[in-house]
Amino acid sequence: MSQTSTTIPLVDFSQFSGTPEDREAFLSQLRYAAREIGFFYLKNHGVDATLLNDVQRVARKFFALPEEEKLAVAMINSPHFRGYNRAASEITRGQPDWREQFDLGAERPKLPVSGETPAWARLQGPNQWPEALPELRPLLLRWQREMTAMSLRLLRAFALALRLPEDAFDPLYGEKPNEHIKLIRYPGRAAGAGNQGVGAHKDSGFLSFLLQDEQRGLQVEVEENEWVDALPVADTLVVNIGELLELATNGYLRATVHRVVSPPAEGERLSLAFFLGAQLDAVVPLFPLPPELAKEARGDASDPLNPLFRDVGFNYLKGRLRSHPDVAQRYYADIVT
Repeated sequence: MSQTSTTIPLVDFSQFSGTPEDREAFLSQLRYAAREIGFFYLKNHGVDATLLNDVQRVARKFFALPEEEKLAVAMINSPHFRGYNRAASEITRGQPDWREQFDLGAERPKLPVSGETPAWARLQGPNQWPEALPELRPLLLRWQREMTAMSLRLLRAFALALRLPEDAFDPLYGEKPNEHIKLIRYPGRAAGAGNQGVGAHKDSGFLSFLLQDEQRGLQVEVEENEWVDALPVADTLVVNIGELLELATNGYLRATVHRVVSPPAEGERLSLAFFLGAQLDAVVPLFPLPPELAKEARGDASDPLNPLFRDVGFNYLKGRLRSHPDVAQRYYADIVT
């Protein structure tokens, strides 16, 4: 086995539906992976393999569209931070990420806004869809539904692994979980041109899921300044813990820093990411872990330069404003300093 496979665990979601012994073994493995590493491979996740192949195929078709077709759905047109960005448009830790991407969220109408409305309410709204690729919308919305159902089920498994009631996290999601999808293409870069596909960061939500192609690039900081490759593993999703889940468990679960290294000049990398977040109006509580787990909690590790807040909508908006300063200036000039 490689160093990566021994460092980043693989867990089998089918065990959650197996015998009591299988279920307990799965919960133990899940608790270990999420606490010690914060990343794991998930197999037998239940999301249709044909659907995943179709999403990858159509994502490649989207990125192959003429630039004018992609720019017709540019994120700068959306106060909800939905749409297309060229490479180097998104910022991580002050540096541009060398990736082009297409963002979408839950397909909901925009909320009425008044002087009393919190700024994060502007995040809810419709997606943008390219007219030149009509199959993209139904396919991605179906994938979003399947990923949401699977990830909420996995979150219930997390509750049991933490010895909480199975529905402990349910009130944070209600009828409007904050689903977020990114289609991402990392172009190849020549030697000496820099290699930041995406800079080192933690994800801000609860759970993140990544469907990789066959090109390596994702790296995980398992210890300070110790990076390992999360190599593609067939028929799995890469799952990692977000900062809000770390916050909710007082650091018992671990949100881990990770990054993506650009592929070589002659290559490219396709990555499809799904992020499960709580309802925008939710406030994340500190969940009461049993004493044997609570004593192992490390406290949350919020970045003092990018502090984390328990108010979900405000926290999510903060991240969007930092990552997309052009959209921030256009639609949020009243709150951006």
